Amino acid sequence: MSVYCVSYDLNKSGQNYDNLYDELKKSSSWWHFLDSTWLIYTNESANQLSERIRLHLDKNDYLLVIKVTNEYSGWLPQEAWDWINKHVK
Repeated sequence: MSVYCVSYDLNKSGQNYDNLYDELKKSSSWWHFLDSTWLIYTNESANQLSERIRLHLDKNDYLLVIKVTNEYSGWLPQEAWDWINKHVK
């Protein structure tokens, strides 16, 4: 299992992206604290996860899926670090 950082820009105002959020929540485990960023814990490759998510985006949206390594830093609440430390090996 790996953790991927999923980040996106949803460029069409007024769109309903509930299906996108529901799709992300289908993953084995996930964390979402920053507006356009999710951490997804999955057996999928980056490409498989990206393809699954892209089904719920518009053609003018942007998406980045990148594997999280054990080198990270930032300013987040403790519950976020707890999730990250549990899932990123």
